Amino acid sequence: MAPSWGQPPLSQESRVVLSSSSHVVSVATPYRLDLTVCALRRLSTNVVDVLTPHGQYVRAHCGLNGPVIARVAQASADALMVTIEGDAAEHARTLATVRRMLGVDRDLFQFERAAATIPWLASLVERMRGVRPPRYPSLWEACANAIVFQQVSLRAASTIMHRVIVAVGQPVEVEGTPVRLYTFPTAERVQATPDSVLRSAGLSANKMWALRRVIDALASGTLDATTLDECASRDAAAMLRRIKGIGPWTAAVILLRGLGRLDVFPANDTSVASNIALVAGAAPFDVPLLLKDLGSQCGMLYFYLLLARLEARGEIGRPSAERAEPSTRRVSGGD
Repeated sequence: MAPSWGQPPLSQESRVVLSSSSHVVSVATPYRLDLTVCALRRLSTNVVDVLTPHGQYVRAHCGLNGPVIARVAQASADALMVTIEGDAAEHARTLATVRRMLGVDRDLFQFERAAATIPWLASLVERMRGVRPPRYPSLWEACANAIVFQQVSLRAASTIMHRVIVAVGQPVEVEGTPVRLYTFPTAERVQATPDSVLRSAGLSANKMWALRRVIDALASGTLDATTLDECASRDAAAMLRRIKGIGPWTAAVILLRGLGRLDVFPANDTSVASNIALVAGAAPFDVPLLLKDLGSQCGMLYFYLLLARLEARGEIGRPSAERAEPSTRRVSGGD
């Protein structure tokens, strides 16, 4: 039977217990929630992953019986406070998802030791110390984001994604958030959305059909998160690239942001050299040699370069806000 990503209506006999629970989550130190959320959401115009003016991270997760709200605050240097609101039966699963998304258990000693030997990178790592590699909560969300962000600027891709989310996602009223919160559109909802709506949001025909092919692969079981988890990164990338519309860059982003594979780096990205130049200044660099020196956690370079770019734009720690309409420019990574 094909999996269902939707939210079926409740029957008269359904009994959903709505409740709130709070959990203290230990984190590997040093840890900074603000930096990790910034790396996850990219820009402050993201209306799925929201940062409040008080530094609280808020997200509405899709539950079987409606949205489940997760609020995360940094309680201390070594702990997060996670509050979950919604169907009581969903709390344990949502807590596990939040832990995975925020990388609370990830040890970056190997990367930090290698980065310490590269002066320009050591300075950036020290400034951003405490970031952990974030992950999307599902393979579907990782694929959707990677495809939308192909071959356009960061701001333009964020605007297109914003339009798709507003058009297809589910709005959720959450007290204390600076913007209206949305659930990320389920694969089922996107599949049921007319092409005209997706085109109006700014998706090209190629990206629209790549998304639909991913949905078909997930529904048929051809693409499966468990199977990818069991594969080496090279094999997992090859499996993803069998889907038309997913090339080397997109596959690497999916593995890094969706499966937490730090041994991959989206190297085929026109912004990599400019981002390194932003940090390194006049210092010489060779990307293949740099990745080799960073070893099996070279993917963390992606997040540090992203944070450097966001820092230059004044986005680090900025509370979520309404979007601005940019022009669409083909300057970022792609296949």
